Amino acid sequence: MPFRNGIRPNLAGDHPQIHPSALIDPSAQIIGNVIIEKDVFVAPLAVIRADERGPDGKVAPISIGEDANIQDGVIIHSHGGATVTIGARTSVAHGVAIHGPCVIGEDCFLAIRSTLYSATLADGVWVGMAALIMRATLDAHTYVPAGSVIRSQPDAWGMRFVSNKEKKYMKEILESTNRLREEYLKSRGILTA
Repeated sequence: MPFRNGIRPNLAGDHPQIHPSALIDPSAQIIGNVIIEKDVFVAPLAVIRADERGPDGKVAPISIGEDANIQDGVIIHSHGGATVTIGARTSVAHGVAIHGPCVIGEDCFLAIRSTLYSATLADGVWVGMAALIMRATLDAHTYVPAGSVIRSQPDAWGMRFVSNKEKKYMKEILESTNRLREEYLKSRGILTA
């Protein structure tokens, strides 16, 4: 694959694997062992960089599941040998930083400027604006309030579940971003229907 806009191999020679239905903004940087599935939207100035070698000399992948959206200014990276996985239909809002190892389940919502480091989120987790989660695992449908600081597993105890109102909002964001992706693809002559 030749260099195209900000899509390029890492120093280990790993090339990004991007499904043809994904929309990658020309200003985004997609580097190395990155796997982007069907119907993903990567917005302007996002950086997804899988380039740090592990002890075995290989670069672990960053994988982004089907219908996920990575919004403006998001940064995703990882320690050498550690993976980052983002599940299908997950919304990663403006300015989020994700540093692996991280596993983010399906149908999650990471609000503006939230930060994850060495975290595991089960399906349907809501992370509020400017929240910090590190070295913790969150159960399915956990609601993390804006500004929360979770530095270890005990900090995650006692969180409430995502409400129906929040689930509705998460769905609306996903649908809105999918429409935007389709409109951009149509404007480029890639989608015709």
